[in-house]
Amino acid sequence: MTGPAIALLVVAILLVWGGLVGSISFLRARAEVDPTSLPPLPDDLEDAVRQDQPHPMRDT
Repeated sequence: MTGPAIALLVVAILLVWGGLVGSISFLRARAEVDPTSLPPLPDDLEDAVRQDQPHPMRDT
């Protein structure tokens, strides 16, 4: 690889990962929903959601 190609690679990596880190830190600082105001979840959420639904592989 040539010098300019390596420099462009480094700039692209910093741009992508820097944007990811920046957006994560922004969302953590300014979350739209306060996690402390949410109602408690049941212990087994998957079973609580699916208990009234029919089994996906049965024809009943």
